Amino acid sequence: MIDCGEGAQIQMQKMNIPMARVGHIFISHNHGDHVFGLPGLISTMALLGRTADLHIHGPRELQEYLDTIIQIYCEGITFQILFHPIDTRTHNIIYEDRSVTVWSIPLKHRIPCSGFLFRETPPLPHIRREMIDAFNIPFSQINNIKAGASWTTEDGTLIPNEKLVIPAEKSRSYAYCSDTAYLPHLAEILRDVTLLYHEATYPDELLKRAQETRHSTASQAATIAKESKVEKLCIGHFSARVKNEKDLLAEATAIFPQTRLAYEGLNIKL
Repeated sequence: MIDCGEGAQIQMQKMNIPMARVGHIFISHNHGDHVFGLPGLISTMALLGRTADLHIHGPRELQEYLDTIIQIYCEGITFQILFHPIDTRTHNIIYEDRSVTVWSIPLKHRIPCSGFLFRETPPLPHIRREMIDAFNIPFSQINNIKAGASWTTEDGTLIPNEKLVIPAEKSRSYAYCSDTAYLPHLAEILRDVTLLYHEATYPDELLKRAQETRHSTASQAATIAKESKVEKLCIGHFSARVKNEKDLLAEATAIFPQTRLAYEGLNIKL
């Protein structure tokens, strides 16, 4: 889960997402619209009998808020809450397992804030079945070949790896950037990301307000997407001043056509 605003439990129920499946929560910053759902979510997890550890990653300033939640609302819960502080000034790996690597993205907001970049572990290539039969390759060597090894036949003929395998599908990636002022240098960090979520709080006509509050406009988000050469852009975090979100979409698509608006319950297949 990324951020946990008020009403998170309701949305999870609507989308049939079991709370027990949430093992890690990544919090971008300690503003209410990103953390007010944590007390209720943790309490409900305890009521449901959760025993697995819950890992929460976020800026160091989040620690005091978490301690207060646990002390007041979650005394005697049946699972551990493990907090992992993030250095919001650096672009570093903050979590890694066999399937994904998560990087922090330094953002610029009114308080310390971090975005997140999720990169799928590149899959191994597929070995050609006909090559296994043709060269009598034993099963024990298949993983070595998938990892890049070539094969030498009994008569000493070297079969190069590229003839033995079919390239794997491109690994997927997702970047989350909210809340932040416009940061052109993010383009390098976000290079070739499959899907970028970038805040677009204001339209261009409120550029001065965006600068004052350390937020971005829709066209600025689209510019980041274009410069990063991402595949898709999703914009969200719209100001209450915006009466028609399609106006923001129009500003963004004028720069980056592969843009869509975020809304509650949106599913995007990567």
